[in-house]
Amino acid sequence: MKLRSKMPELMGEAAWLNGSVKRDDLVGKRPTIIHFWSMSCHECKEGFPQFNQFRKAFDERVNFIAVHMPRSQEDTDIGRIKKIARRYKITQPIFVDNQMTLTDLFNNQYVPSYYLFDQNGLLRHYQSGGSGMKMLEKRVLKLLNEKVDGI
Repeated sequence: MKLRSKMPELMGEAAWLNGSVKRDDLVGKRPTIIHFWSMSCHECKEGFPQFNQFRKAFDERVNFIAVHMPRSQEDTDIGRIKKIARRYKITQPIFVDNQMTLTDLFNNQYVPSYYLFDQNGLLRHYQSGGSGMKMLEKRVLKLLNEKVDGI
């Protein structure tokens, strides 16, 4: 997905966990982070404590959506996804992408991956890998300051 691309519709889910969200619920209000992860990803699991702290710090100013991207047939077990989500305290809405529909729309290949959209639904930052929360935080703060400056 190229920078400044529009956020795709959130469709094709096998299930939503922790509530469901539509694209229209996200655009026009505040920035959104869409976080791709997989229950078979060791790096994802190691990064959840830091990402959860990040999410708590920005929860009032940024929308957070998780997308579970399966890497094997075993990763499509919704019951197991629920257990892992509870264990790692993933409280934001989780789009279970068993058919890889949203993954393909994003052209996403890696977990963990983070897509930061501005309040208008345009992609402003992308990164993959378990490290780099400081860079993500810098980009979020920049977007939040743009919004404040634009008022």
